[in-house]
Amino acid sequence: MKKQSIVALALLVGSLSYAQKDEIKAAEKAIKSGNFADAKTAILSAESLISNSDAKMQAKYYYVKGQALYANGTASNVDIDTAIKSFNTVKDIEEASGKAKYTSDIDQLQQVMLSDFITRANKALEKEDYMGSSKEFEKAYSLSPVDTSYLYYAASTAVTAQDYDVSLQHYLTLRDLGYEGIETQYTAINKESNEKEVFGSATLRDLSVKSGTHIKPEVNKTSSKSAEIVKNIALIYITKGDNEKAIEAMKDAREKNPDDLGLLMSEANIQLKMGNRDEFKRLMEEATTKDPNNAELQYNLGVIAADAGDIDDAKKYYEKALELEPDNADASNNMAVLILGQEKGIFDKMNSLGTSSADYKKYDAYKEELNVLYKSAIPYLEKTLKLKPTHVNAAKTLMSIYSSLGETDKFKVMKAKVEALESGN
Repeated sequence: MKKQSIVALALLVGSLSYAQKDEIKAAEKAIKSGNFADAKTAILSAESLISNSDAKMQAKYYYVKGQALYANGTASNVDIDTAIKSFNTVKDIEEASGKAKYTSDIDQLQQVMLSDFITRANKALEKEDYMGSSKEFEKAYSLSPVDTSYLYYAASTAVTAQDYDVSLQHYLTLRDLGYEGIETQYTAINKESNEKEVFGSATLRDLSVKSGTHIKPEVNKTSSKSAEIVKNIALIYITKGDNEKAIEAMKDAREKNPDDLGLLMSEANIQLKMGNRDEFKRLMEEATTKDPNNAELQYNLGVIAADAGDIDDAKKYYEKALELEPDNADASNNMAVLILGQEKGIFDKMNSLGTSSADYKKYDAYKEELNVLYKSAIPYLEKTLKLKPTHVNAAKTLMSIYSSLGETDKFKVMKAKVEALESGN
């Protein structure tokens, strides 16, 4: 009896093996004909039997399963995720067994898949489908985990889509991986616009310089994105109402990187968003003490102070930035914006006046105050336009100011410039 049951068991295992092979063959046939629905049904029906198979059969099963579920890129996100896992399983099996039958084919297919995911991610981004883009970048990262930049893009687009749970998960992973995202940039100044442009390669940049359209070629490294990642983690915690975790995330990052000015400024931003203005100011002063001659830092501090409504401090930082870097067009433009931001208060005073002779005198005084304000903004706007000749907003603002001050000739010149810029000339 014992012998018979053993034989019966052997027959049963043999029949299951044949059934398994038949299902895999059926799936392969369906894939060749493009019938991925039937291929999926066939391959999944063999799944319960695969664990008892040898490495060779398991590798073939997961290879066919990956093809069936991927369906040449037409499958659902869930099926594509499973397909990626199946292909990775094949590689693990073949690496362990030392026999790589399908790995090369999978490598080639995964390159096609990766290109497809990136194309779809960029198309979704162009359509402002940020969550769709995030999912495609996430799939690209799943397929190629060494390319952590894909996970960064998945996190960034998820933030834009305001899916904070997904973005937080990605940012935490990036933080734990120690992602920096530092890239080499090949830049040159466009002679026509006087603006720095980034090229895809040194070759393309050098060709533009050689043709005479660009000057001052440079090779630069982008800043680390670690500060931005930690800042976003903290901001998401604040959005979710978890201020303690936000501060904890930021302080932990700063303890590990005490000299990172980006992190210091990010913490200042977080403190400001939480309403801690005294701590915000303390951190801002600490930043200037650490690197007092950094023009970019002074400019960024000006932006943060302006956002906080600290106009006097913002002016102080912009002035320092311009002292350190006179050709800083953004600092010049922002100074003009700060100055002109005061005109609303003067307008409000003028509009509140009555029709008495005393009020007319006050009106004239306010009008003169307004003219002084405009005149103080002109040098900053003129410098902005000199450094960035295509800055249409600066040109429009100057045109309005010249009109208000009655400077007819300058108004006409600026009006012609605005018209030329808006027409694309």
